[in-house]
Amino acid sequence: MFGIIRPCGEHSCPTLHRAWMAHLCGLCLTLRDGQGHAARLATNYDGLIISVLAEAQGPAGSPHRTAGPCALRGFRPADVVDTRAAGVRLAATVSLVLAAGKLRDHVADGDSAPGTGAARRMLAARWEAAGARMGAGIGFDTASLASTAERQIELERGRGVTLLELTGPTEEAVAAAFAYTATLAGIPDNAAALAEAGRFFGRIAHLLDAVEDREEDAARGAFNPLTATGTSTREARRLCDDAAHGLELALLELELADRHLVDVLLGTEVRRAVDRTFRHAPGQDHGPAREACARARTGSGAGSGTTSRRDTTTPPESTLPDLPKSTTPEDTTTRRRPVPGRRATPTSGPDSSASPPPGWGPC
Repeated sequence: MFGIIRPCGEHSCPTLHRAWMAHLCGLCLTLRDGQGHAARLATNYDGLIISVLAEAQGPAGSPHRTAGPCALRGFRPADVVDTRAAGVRLAATVSLVLAAGKLRDHVADGDSAPGTGAARRMLAARWEAAGARMGAGIGFDTASLASTAERQIELERGRGVTLLELTGPTEEAVAAAFAYTATLAGIPDNAAALAEAGRFFGRIAHLLDAVEDREEDAARGAFNPLTATGTSTREARRLCDDAAHGLELALLELELADRHLVDVLLGTEVRRAVDRTFRHAPGQDHGPAREACARARTGSGAGSGTTSRRDTTTPPESTLPDLPKSTTPEDTTTRRRPVPGRRATPTSGPDSSASPPPGWGPC
């Protein structure tokens, strides 16, 4: 399993952790039922967020059932999202198609073991076809997702490409998947905010992956978007903080029947993932890139980090904290006016989603 959202069972609120596990196990079982046991390898922590979003908008369309014992759960039964739920089927669709693209990307980068390239391409083709069939069952066209890997490879082979251009295919893929949950739930007014949330989340996921792999990619001579564009670790952190801020604002616009798990995963846990990644990132300065970071902050250079319709104030340059941040300082936040008729997330008090619920400590 892979992904940036990994709530810790030891420290997390038991109720929320069980809710998260219901979607994780539901995704795994849906992949098994749709494409066989091998497809469970495509299960990823971030893909289940699609199922969470669909259920948060329309709980009636996300039935649960009791699953039998599983070795990964210590041979205990558990409540899981049923395969009939359209949201978990969308999550499985996206997981298969993007996993197929990842396999092809590894082959293109020479990351696969010698002699396994043909087998990996064959598995990628099977998963992509299975994802297309599953997507067709819920009216979702996977063509844009399937082309993500090809577009990414083309961009990486080009010259003069910016960092945000390199993250573009991932942002678009996640935006399409997030937005379609509004269609499944029958709340089309949520689509625009979900698409923007998906773009921000896709950008964060891409950047954190690049930060984690930077040294290994350099050692192997493999492509890394940060190295290729001369982006410093400090600037990458600024871009992630800016995107996390935009993601939180997009969540405020959503009409949700139950927003608690959504706010925890896409708010608290995203911030925690950013802190966790950069806490262990080697080096904070990379020569001229630091000057570019300063120009971007003051607005004297091109590219402010977040290409969004929101007029948000870019947070000040981040430094690595001793403890994970869970909120954006109020003096750097430009909040939008609440949408009439929608429940806005409180910014303070015991019900605030900006602060982690009891038990969700750093891990």
